[in-house]
Amino acid sequence: MMSDAMEKRFAREVAKYPPEQKQSAVMACLAIVQQERGFVSADSEKMVADYLGMPVIAVHEVTTFYNMYNQQPLGRFKFNVCTNLPCQLRDGQQALEHLCSRLSVEEGGTTADGLFTVQKSECLGACADAPVMLVNDREMCSFMSNQRLDELLDVLASQAKE
Repeated sequence: MMSDAMEKRFAREVAKYPPEQKQSAVMACLAIVQQERGFVSADSEKMVADYLGMPVIAVHEVTTFYNMYNQQPLGRFKFNVCTNLPCQLRDGQQALEHLCSRLSVEEGGTTADGLFTVQKSECLGACADAPVMLVNDREMCSFMSNQRLDELLDVLASQAKE
């Protein structure tokens, strides 16, 4: 079911395009679903497809192509750690392993308390700042040494307690 608020937000996004191109709002609609529901389920993909008048598989292709769309519930804080070659050469893999070790999760896993999810990421476009990571698909963190990673975890964990 789509809430009235979600339908209004969808309509605002669709209005940005000519009527015959309303499918162009698919990414914005998926982002709205994720903001309101925390992830994009198969049922949500069908809802978006129906609203935009497009095949469900076309919406699914968008959802699965971009790693900013979560296809299952994740932690409150999602860390996408770049492990492409430039970051690899500047300890990107080591940063990923440090986070996983510190949080006692495997790559792609979520902590038992539901607070943190750690994932590999494709290039985040900040190679000169490696290693880099993206927090909750919004905040870029650069030069992530073990010390900076530990500090970030501590800050976010304390925010979650407030």
